[in-house]
Amino acid sequence: MAGRLWPDVPEEHAQGSLRSALWRLQKAAPGLLDVSGDALTLAAGVRVDVRELEEWARKVSTPDAGGADLEITCAGLHGELLPGWCDDWVLLERERLRQLRMHALEVLAVRLATVGRHGEALQAAYTAVGEEPLRESAHRAVVRVHLAEGNLAEAVRAYEQFRTRLLDELGIVPTEQMTRLIRGVPRLRSMAG
Repeated sequence: MAGRLWPDVPEEHAQGSLRSALWRLQKAAPGLLDVSGDALTLAAGVRVDVRELEEWARKVSTPDAGGADLEITCAGLHGELLPGWCDDWVLLERERLRQLRMHALEVLAVRLATVGRHGEALQAAYTAVGEEPLRESAHRAVVRVHLAEGNLAEAVRAYEQFRTRLLDELGIVPTEQMTRLIRGVPRLRSMAG
């Protein structure tokens, strides 16, 4: 631990810095850490946003989830892991958590729409879109929710906005999977037509 936190100093100095930091932390937040021998862990009662995010994503993705499990309640839904840190392990873990959050939001949107909770479903879908505006699966969730609610014009509008943005920013069109969602939906007629 000391070597990770103070990699540019001799080991003995890093260990002294760790002891000093642990002493100050214990004074500022008693009971936060359990230190026994060579082991340093968070105390059992400490809430960890990463654990909460993982638990929430597991609940949302469970096939028989219902009621309170189908909610956006996780404090870890916003922000990123260790902002400003650029170590390889942090970058990988940050991306893993981002993907976990995105997939859970998309699943939640579709599941909420299935049980008729369309407003909450749109909130989940648009939270995913807001986090990653070019992610097609998040936009598919938006379109699916609109279709489930019977808002055909909204579904087409959401599709067209995504198609335009994708074309403008990346020069590509939505996949067949996305296009198939609205293929049978009649297009709005223009006022001049």
